[in-house]
Amino acid sequence: MKPLGISATSTPLEVVVNLFRLLLVFCLVPLIELAILLWLAETVSWQATLLLVILTGVIGASLARYQGWRTVRRIQEQIDRGEMPAGSLLDGLMILVAGALLITPGVLTDTAGFLLLVPFCRRKLRRWLARRFQAQFKASAFRSDYSDWDDSDASSGPVIDVRAAEPPSIGNDHRD
Repeated sequence: MKPLGISATSTPLEVVVNLFRLLLVFCLVPLIELAILLWLAETVSWQATLLLVILTGVIGASLARYQGWRTVRRIQEQIDRGEMPAGSLLDGLMILVAGALLITPGVLTDTAGFLLLVPFCRRKLRRWLARRFQAQFKASAFRSDYSDWDDSDASSGPVIDVRAAEPPSIGNDHRD
């Protein structure tokens, strides 16, 4: 599967299918969240449900802000040492997504947001993403369609064979 499901070599059908999946997610998740919130309001009370939504938003945003600043400092320290902060940048992205999920009202989005704020869960997700992107890179890095290539202006110079180097590991650059 391609990252985000769309690439330069995607067929129109693949693009439509992936856009349909996105539309489905953006329609189903809010409906499921609404059903859970209504069930929760019936089970306990609407006041407790409203308080839960507000508290998770405030606590989650505060935690995301704190962890975000820690990650920014870690990135700056790694750059100062001349290291590539790939893992920390990915952590920062996951913390940003966690913050967005936590300010979105709902039980499922709050659960996903809080899980992204747990360093252990971020490490596991970072390793999984690294494996997935590396496999995708290896599978598609050298695929190309040369059927439309007009080589009439090609120089007769030497052919240079280029191979990709192994991408840097982003799974184990720090421990929280």
